[in-house]
Amino acid sequence: MFLGRVTGSVVATQKVDSMTGHKLLLVEPYRVDDKGESKLVPTGRSFVVVDSLGAGLGEMVLICQGSSARLTPATEKLPIDAVVIGLVDSVDVKGQTAYRASD
Repeated sequence: MFLGRVTGSVVATQKVDSMTGHKLLLVEPYRVDDKGESKLVPTGRSFVVVDSLGAGLGEMVLICQGSSARLTPATEKLPIDAVVIGLVDSVDVKGQTAYRASD
């Protein structure tokens, strides 16, 4: 699993039938800052993920990747590699808040 911020959406009008009706998001992974563990920083990469929870632009999300992405009830028969499995409220690293959704 990893943390990521929703940076956009992906529209694909032509896709396999099983993917019809599934929202696709563009997500940029985040990591703990090397210079100080009190904040998260983007990695500079992007992933396309299936949104199983209704995440919005700018939200921090928890992503499951690989074959595990197909283990949720909503994705068990989909040809996917990554899925949103959580909307992040906060991240604490060594007793310090690195992210809080309300900030």
